[in-house]
This record gives sequence, structure tokens and C-alpha cells, in this order.
Amino acid sequence: MQMIERMAKETAREYAFRTIKHNIISLELEPGSMISENELASEMGVSRTPIREALIELGKLRIVEVYPQKGSFVSLIDSELVEEVRFLRLTLESTIIELVCESAKPEDICALEENLRLQEFYLQHPVLDKQLQLDNEFHELLFRICKKGFTYDFLGGMMMHFDRVRSLSLTAIKDKNLIADHRAIVDAIKEKDKPLAKNIVTKHLSRYKVDEEQLKRRYPHYFR
Repeated sequence: MQMIERMAKETAREYAFRTIKHNIISLELEPGSMISENELASEMGVSRTPIREALIELGKLRIVEVYPQKGSFVSLIDSELVEEVRFLRLTLESTIIELVCESAKPEDICALEENLRLQEFYLQHPVLDKQLQLDNEFHELLFRICKKGFTYDFLGGMMMHFDRVRSLSLTAIKDKNLIADHRAIVDAIKEKDKPLAKNIVTKHLSRYKVDEEQLKRRYPHYFR
């Protein structure tokens, strides 16, 4: 388990939820593994109640399976759910990127380019958590540039299914094309070229389909 810092005014349940979610996405808690409420409570320094509440919430998102009298388990990766989330994200981002091309200001371009510089640094000096974090922050910036931050936040729970595949892909495949895609997206935004930006986003969010076939061969026990 990776312990993350508890934020100010964060309740024990919120902290437990965020910590367990982080460890599921980073694959510290592997698909199919059993989750011990006692161990988590001890490591996080909280009681079992917020742990149990967090697991119930994660169960509603279908990322954890809770069985009475048996315990809780990290759900195996469900390809249909991953595809559904990818479809939703592609549907939204295809429109979002057009809005960004219309509304991006110089300071927005600077923020995207700073994110890219950090992505390129961590490609050369790999830290998995940072790579995934910066990838997420890049896409979050696109939503917030066109004032759709609430929409991005709404996607948060569902994105866990997609993020696990992305995390596994960054670990096993190390696809440099992802950063190249981000660079091409920023260049298209600078030119306000909406058709090109939309095409790149579509290609970018479709890469996981290729990755998934390789990942299933390497980690068949992670998938349903």
C-alpha cells in the first residue's frame, strides 16, 4: 500500500476512499486481490468504519466487490466497462477540444506546455504515479480551459476503470506516442485547427484498444 497525505479538513471516510482508490489505480492493490479492512485501518490510522464506508462507495462504482461473510475484493478489469468509459470520454472530449480551440488564451497554452515539459521529464526519469498524474492533469486542463471543470469532476468515479488500464499500460508498454499525441493536440490548439485536434484526440483515446490486447497476454489474471 502507498500511503498518501491526508488533506486538511478531509474526513476519515474521504481519506480512506481517496487512498484506496489511488492504490487500486496504481495497481498496488491488484485486480482480484482481497482487501483487509483491519490492515487498511491500521496502515491509515483510522477505524474500520470509514474503511467499510469507502469500500461500499467503491462497490457502487463497481471497482470493488463486497461479499457479506467473505470480504471485499478488487474487481477484475472489465473490458466492457473500460470501453464504455472510453466511449463516454471520447464523446465528451471530441466536443471539449473544439471549444478549447476557440477559447484557449496564451496563459492556457503556457499551462499545457508546462505540463508537457513535465511529462517529457518523467518519460526520461520514470515515476509511474507522476506520469499518470500529469496525463490526467493535461486532460483536466482541457476541460477547465473551456469552463467544463464540473463535467471533468463528474467523470472521476467512472474514470477509475479506464485509469487502471492506462496505469498498467504505462508500466508494461511505455508508449511514447501518448506524449507525442499531447504535443500534437497543443499544436492544433495553437492553430485553432478544430478538425485536426478532434482527429488527434480520437486517435489518442483509441490507443488503449491496441494496448489492451498486449496487456491481456501479459496479465490474463487481471481481466475478466
